[in-house]
Amino acid sequence: MLAAHGLRPKKRLGQHFLADPNIVDRIVALAEVEEDDSVIEIGAGTGALTVALSERAGRVVAYEVDEDLRSMLQDVVSDRPNVELRWEDASQHELGAELDDGPWVMVANLPYNVGTQIVLDALQDAPQVRRFVVMVQREVADRLLAGPGGKAYGRPSVVVGLYGSSRVGLTVPSQVFVPPPRVDSAVVVIDRTPVDEAAKGAVRLAAVAFNQRRKMLRRSLASVVDDPTVLLEGVGIDPTSRAEDLSPSDYLTIARALS
Repeated sequence: MLAAHGLRPKKRLGQHFLADPNIVDRIVALAEVEEDDSVIEIGAGTGALTVALSERAGRVVAYEVDEDLRSMLQDVVSDRPNVELRWEDASQHELGAELDDGPWVMVANLPYNVGTQIVLDALQDAPQVRRFVVMVQREVADRLLAGPGGKAYGRPSVVVGLYGSSRVGLTVPSQVFVPPPRVDSAVVVIDRTPVDEAAKGAVRLAAVAFNQRRKMLRRSLASVVDDPTVLLEGVGIDPTSRAEDLSPSDYLTIARALS
């Protein structure tokens, strides 16, 4: 299909098109979309996932930044009245402001170069997205789902832990893509959970702490807390701990104390 339209995947856009219908079916099954659901897809690509989603969901809003794919993708979804194509860079938009109340499910084979930030932004700022079923590099999946104490644990892990419950729904080998990436991928499933009002403050604290993750918290938090030692001891957290030692709920505890 790409060859028929004179197209090749673009490395600069992180394009690796999913070409295995079995994997497409499994992703759609993980999404558990129903007729009254709306789906947002980031990176429609060749439309394989778009078409499969349109058979289940009430509507599919698919973002695609590569204008060169316009003719091919429009042909693919031409008989799908419930599909809306948006030729825009989703990473440059506030999805929470653009989407109606939904409910929405984000389902995407995310571009490798911007995928993580799109998920983190939507978790924090698009509450109408109730579930995320997103394909990312396996190492990115590890960072999103990591628990305290390991090298993979960081600000992304804290955001996911504060806003949802998560799991790996599917591991995906490189050979099911065109072109095959050099790494394997994983489909991460995140279900939104009730959010504490101090969550955004907790994320800001985590960002500061992980920016200097080798330092003890009594030093790394000094730029945002007048007396970190007193504050941390007051909430039962060791001031000599480092960023990766604290769970998402620990960051919440600190944020509540600050507010």
